[in-house]
Order: sequence, then C-alpha cells, then structure tokens
Amino acid sequence: MNLTDIIGRLRQKIRKRQGRPTNHFPFAERQIPASQAMQSLEEFPSDLAEIFFRHDGRVVHKWLHYLDVYSREFARYRNKADVNFLEIGVFKGGSLEMWRKYFGPDAKICGVDINPDCADYVDAPNQVRIGSQADPAFLRGVVEEMGRPDIILDDGSHVATHQQVSFETLWPLLNHNGLYVIEDLHTAYFPGFNEGGYQRRGTAIEVAKQIVDDMHGWYHPKKPLFADKNEVASVRFYDSIVVIEKQKVPMPSHMQVGQVS
Repeated sequence: MNLTDIIGRLRQKIRKRQGRPTNHFPFAERQIPASQAMQSLEEFPSDLAEIFFRHDGRVVHKWLHYLDVYSREFARYRNKADVNFLEIGVFKGGSLEMWRKYFGPDAKICGVDINPDCADYVDAPNQVRIGSQADPAFLRGVVEEMGRPDIILDDGSHVATHQQVSFETLWPLLNHNGLYVIEDLHTAYFPGFNEGGYQRRGTAIEVAKQIVDDMHGWYHPKKPLFADKNEVASVRFYDSIVVIEKQKVPMPSHMQVGQVS
C-alpha cells in the first residue's frame, strides 16, 4: 500500500467518524508543479532532495522530511559498486528510479510488491519481484536470488503483522554494517488502521522500542524478542522513520585512565 492509499483510507475513516468531508486530513499534502519544484530545495536541501525534485520519470511519493533523513543515513552507500538495496513496496516504480539515480549505475536495486501490476513499473537494471511481505519463504527466495541486502526499506503494506514478519525474516539476512529502515511509522498510531493504535503491542513503532531494549540486553535478564544485542549497533528514530543499524557488537567494557592520586 502506498502513501496515497493510506491518506485516502484515513480520510474515509475520519469522514465516517466525525462527519467531515473526504478532503479533511490533519497533515499537509503538497503537490508541487514542476516549474516550482526546484524552489523547494531551499526548504529541503540535500543530495536526495535535488534528485527528487528534478525527477521526471514514474511517480514518486514521499514525505518531504524523509529526503534529509535518507541523505544522512544512506550517504556512505552512494556510488559503491556492490551496494544491494531492497525496497518493500513499489507503488508506480518511481522510487526505484530515484534510488538508481542516488546510488549510482552499479548498485543492485530490487523492489517487492504484492500487486502484479508493479512488474511493469520497472526498467532494467532495476528489478521487481511479486509476492507478499508477510510470506517468509518469498522473502528468503528474493534474498537468495539477489544476494544479502545492505539496505532494506519497508514502505510496504504498513500492516503491523506484515512489518513484523518482514523484519523477523529479513533482519538475519541483512548484511552486517547494513541498515533496516521502516517508513511511515505514524500509521502505527491510528486506531483501527492496519492494526494500529497508541502503544498497541506489535506495531512497528512498538517493535522498534523493543529493539532498543534488546540492544541493551547486556544489562537485563529478558530474552531478546526481535534482535540479538550482539547485532544492533544503534536504533535511530526520526518522525515516522526508524533506522536500525546492524553490526557485530562486542560486549561493552570500561576502564579508568590517568594518574592515581
């Protein structure tokens, strides 16, 4: 499910619950004419933002503050010949084109989507595989074919159980020094929407909070629920995005240095 679908569904729920018109939505939705797009670089300046606002291919739909987040998080992977990028959720295919421009011609970029039409929304060397992000066998098959990813970006169904299955399946297959990113975490807060609700157990935002506890497993007796403490280097939260960094993490140690008085 893409962002446009999410907004549409939320509008319908708001209209039914509050009797408001379908165009009511509590967040700013902007459509920028091509002639004005580059002016937005002054508000959202980054390498990825320049690519986004100059894009004239298939449709890309992103919250604008994501552009700075991704420029910050993905910069070290740019123009690396062996970077392997996997995106869950293809929409109209434009995001794969954007990532190709950002990561460079030698990157391996693959999208997965449950919608069969998405198979036609891609041009080589980008690739798309059709299947459900809630199907572990399908996800493992994609990784077996494409190789271990360096970055996994979940912009798929936004359904809590789907996101959890994807993470539990793909996290062990993510390369070390890689990033697992989940988009649109705000949907986890909406009651009755894709299994969401404030502090509802099992939503992506709550899973990410649990991973923070898992990362600190050196200091408490609870068994990790989602990720072993030896593999989580950091968990970075932004508005509606979490970035989970995978590295081999040694047991923490400490010492004192300096002259003894």
